[in-house]
Amino acid sequence: MAATGDFPRDADEADLPALAALHGAAFPDDPWDADALRPLAFAPGAIALIVPGGFILLRVAADEAEVITLAVDPGWRRRGIGGRLLAAGLGRATQAGATTAFLEVAIDNIAAIALYREAGFTEVGRRRNYYHRPQASPVDALVLARSLAA
Repeated sequence: MAATGDFPRDADEADLPALAALHGAAFPDDPWDADALRPLAFAPGAIALIVPGGFILLRVAADEAEVITLAVDPGWRRRGIGGRLLAAGLGRATQAGATTAFLEVAIDNIAAIALYREAGFTEVGRRRNYYHRPQASPVDALVLARSLAA
């Protein structure tokens, strides 16, 4: 992969092991393997971008974009990777015709919520007991949205 300052690039099939490793590092309670990521990353309307230390998956359908996952390896956090991936992914979604973006985030993921709020997302709903974690009670998800209009 390229240096950390490089702009996110499109992920390809050869990146699936790296995507799975990054997702597992970022979300150890619910890691997605390459087989789970393949249809999400390469389906019609999918946007899959990668940089060293992180990746983002989005899906565009009609005029809506959904951020499926944004994963940054814990060892690479606090370097602007998440923000760069989010901006690039939303830019690509806008180019694909999306005018609104949505996502879900665990209510206890304070860093991610701060990132999304800084990017202009606001709460539009809540999904009760959405995230299930081993040996822990389920956690609600906030549903966030933002306009992609210029």
